[in-house]
Amino acid sequence: MAASTHSLSRLHLQIPSIRIPTSCNSCPSLSLSSLSSQNSFLGTLSFSITPHSRLFPISPTTKLRSITATISFNRPTSNPDNAAAEQAAKWSWRAIKSFAMGQLEARKLRYANTGTEALLMGIIIEGTSLAAKFLRAHGITLTKVREECTKLLGKGDMFYCSPMCPPLTESAQKALDWAVNHKLNSGENGEVTTTDMLLGIWSEKDSPGHKILAALGFDDEKAEELKTLSSKPGFHEG
Repeated sequence: MAASTHSLSRLHLQIPSIRIPTSCNSCPSLSLSSLSSQNSFLGTLSFSITPHSRLFPISPTTKLRSITATISFNRPTSNPDNAAAEQAAKWSWRAIKSFAMGQLEARKLRYANTGTEALLMGIIIEGTSLAAKFLRAHGITLTKVREECTKLLGKGDMFYCSPMCPPLTESAQKALDWAVNHKLNSGENGEVTTTDMLLGIWSEKDSPGHKILAALGFDDEKAEELKTLSSKPGFHEG
């Protein structure tokens, strides 16, 4: 269980011993002292490489120095009243991947924000979770969701460049907050899963994600069926 537990409050990834030359007179300099972006789900993403170095074709005679890359995630809460509770919430790796895939999908569609429709597509793209399999079993596929999304929201401007991390819409943030609160209020000790995310999307009645699901045949009865499946003894999404 410990191995599969992920907290979005703080995550470090260190990549040691990437070989970069300390000097090269023929190549432009590369300075990546700090790159950062922020969204309300993952919070601040910072990427740093030290020391200052130059890019060049590596040769055996060149002096090399190791560098360390650090990626940090901080998840601020959108609701101060739930700050303590959200810090205790753990997210399954499938939920984290689904969010990342949803954010990428928003960029591919050239949308300015990551909405509930993008979160829904992220769940389907991840593909291995109970929620994704349940949707496919009921005929809700990525192609159909994209088609409904285009009908509802239109196509993105082909000349528009989406942010690196498109911020969450208000309804998407509420859907994720619902997922956290649902897990914590259930009294279960497990992780926030893609099922919680999907039910959170469904809880936002006026959101694009809810409307797309409804148009493709998802309803309250199916939501209860999914909730029942995820509540079976011994179920663990991972």
